[in-house]
Amino acid sequence: MTDDFSPLLPDPSIAAADDAAGLSGVPEHALSDQLEQLGGHLVWRVGKHEASDDVVVRLGYASSTPRFAHLPRLRSASDSELQDALERGAIMIEWVD
Repeated sequence: MTDDFSPLLPDPSIAAADDAAGLSGVPEHALSDQLEQLGGHLVWRVGKHEASDDVVVRLGYASSTPRFAHLPRLRSASDSELQDALERGAIMIEWVD
């Protein structure tokens, strides 16, 4: 699954998803703690898509690591290229199962 992602602009569907999941009343620090705990189980790769200038963030559980090798390679991206992609909204999130 691939989703557009722009951390600079709030996504109204997130609030709806939080409400549906019962997270709207959960303190932010509790969510942060959960994310930090989950972070130890995740792997990711960040780079530019081979056919465009879009930046791709591939994310998955550590158990999915072997599947990353079967995906098209990502070109390296400098910090300034990453910042530019964020500003343009050209960040793609790919979940690797």
